[in-house]
Amino acid sequence: MKRITLVIALTLTLTSCAGGGISTPNEDKFISGNGAVVFIAKGDRKAAPEISGPTLDGATFIAKNKKITVVNVWASWCSPCRAEAPALEVLANRYPEAQFIGILTRDNLSSANAFVKRFGISYPTLTDDAILLKFRGELSPNAIPTTLVLDKENRIAARISGEITVLALENLIKKLLAE
Repeated sequence: MKRITLVIALTLTLTSCAGGGISTPNEDKFISGNGAVVFIAKGDRKAAPEISGPTLDGATFIAKNKKITVVNVWASWCSPCRAEAPALEVLANRYPEAQFIGILTRDNLSSANAFVKRFGISYPTLTDDAILLKFRGELSPNAIPTTLVLDKENRIAARISGEITVLALENLIKKLLAE
């Protein structure tokens, strides 16, 4: 009898984790990070690729050199992306000496534009996520969302895999501004 009770309890536990809720087509096909921060010592950093391309508003964006750059990879259907969007906007306004850039991935433009409007995102978002391939072999984006932080010399200094926290990202920005 104990064995049957255990089997039933295990079955209920495992099936309750199956995600019986509503999900969008892409939301169950991505890797979500846990917010882990990786920081690279100044002498060990590798050059980041040039960040440029078409933006959501139809312009062409080219990242400025000699500025700390915060690159956030996101999609409108991604729950952690929606959760972190207000914090990213707050930090972008708090640190005008750093440039913030979004990179849209695995999404459509109408949903992305609605996301930007809903969260009041003021920094540019690139629509061509092929740039992510250029980070391969370095500290590359490995989840949705991923936030990369580049130093003033356009070298990859840090990565947050998953949803950022204000404290973690702000500490990285302050650390790099002090260099």
